[in-house]
Amino acid sequence: MATSKKLKIKEPSVDCADAKEIIGDDKEIQTEGQLTVDVFETETDFVVLSTVAGLTAKDIEILVDKDMLVIKGCRPNPDNAEKRNYFYQECYWGPFSRKIILPENIDSAHPQAEFAKGLLTVKFSKNPGDDKKDISVKEG
Repeated sequence: MATSKKLKIKEPSVDCADAKEIIGDDKEIQTEGQLTVDVFETETDFVVLSTVAGLTAKDIEILVDKDMLVIKGCRPNPDNAEKRNYFYQECYWGPFSRKIILPENIDSAHPQAEFAKGLLTVKFSKNPGDDKKDISVKEG
C-alpha cells in the first residue's frame, strides 16, 4: 500500500473557517458528524459513495493514508444567523469525517474522485491477479 497521499486537497469554505481548527491535519477531531457512506465492489473497482449535499468540491478533503481512506469537511449551517424554534432538526451542520479501511487488492496509489449533484464517488481499481481462487481438494 502507498504511504499517505492527499487526493484533490481543498480547504474548507470561508463559512466553515471556525471548524478548520477542529478538522485540521494535526489536531484530533473533537465534535463532528459521521459521514454516511455506501461501500461496495464491482468486478473492476472498489467504490465509496456518499451524499454530501450543500457542499462544493472545495469543501471536501479526501486523503489516502496507508490502508485508510479519510473523507472530511464541513457543512455550514445556512440559517446560522437566525434563531429558530425547531420542531425537528435532523440535518447535521458542521464538521464531519469518515474513515474507511481499504482492502489489500486495490491500487491505492491512483484513486479517482468525482463530485456531482451532491454525490461523492471515490473509486479504486482492483489489482489484476489478486482475485481469490478456489482450490480443489482431492480425496486420498
